[in-house]
Amino acid sequence: MTAEAQSTLPEGGKARRVYLLLRDDLTNERFSEGSLLPGENRLAESYGVSRVTIRRALDALAADGWIEKRSGAGSVVLPRHGSDSKIAANFATLLPQLVAFDKRTTARLLSFSYGPASSSIAEALGLSSGAKVQTAIRVRLSDGQAFSHLTTHVPEDIARNYDETDLATQPLFRLLERSGVKVEGAHQSVTATLATPDVAEALGVSVGSALLALRRVVRDSDGRGVEHLSALYRPDLFRLEMTLTRVGAGEARHWEPVIGARDE
Repeated sequence: MTAEAQSTLPEGGKARRVYLLLRDDLTNERFSEGSLLPGENRLAESYGVSRVTIRRALDALAADGWIEKRSGAGSVVLPRHGSDSKIAANFATLLPQLVAFDKRTTARLLSFSYGPASSSIAEALGLSSGAKVQTAIRVRLSDGQAFSHLTTHVPEDIARNYDETDLATQPLFRLLERSGVKVEGAHQSVTATLATPDVAEALGVSVGSALLALRRVVRDSDGRGVEHLSALYRPDLFRLEMTLTRVGAGEARHWEPVIGARDE
């Protein structure tokens, strides 16, 4: 499936469930490239659905470029573009690594506007009700393929120091520094979500596809919120890793992340 390929989940809740489960198996390489998927009868028995349901799920996987349906042979697992160069980040050092991504990947600006912050954004940034923010939506690409969808909110007085052209060509953290912002720290969390139609189109995935979701609030040396980031990542092109070490003694012995651990 190329970055330009678009599709939707198959019709019917059962077919969608089978599609997502099989795609998860393919993403995690439980079926090797060039191998055959189990036959329709076997899949129908495994998932407790009809062959028609299995056929719908397989048709969607074929349309998305995960498999090729060959008459008389079955469904063959296709190679994944970029699978050997999946972007990896160590969770313990995620913030500096995401900054480094700006240097070795490219971005495409989808929208740029000013308007009142939503209540949740205003609360996260410590803004008063109705305060304006600059909102930008971008996709980040590696080797021409979109792997992340980024939505940023920046207080208006800071954002007025750069324009749409700047944001389309330079990393946001550079523009914040150029605006005189002295970043002191950030809080970030990671969860999972499903791709909405607009995000699915931008990332070249099916509507409802599972995505990694990262939320980060950046603060300056005065504790003021200067950036709110909502980032969505394709799990087939991006993964989070963490190196752990055992520390302590006796019953207090436990796992701790290795800060500064090098990604392999």
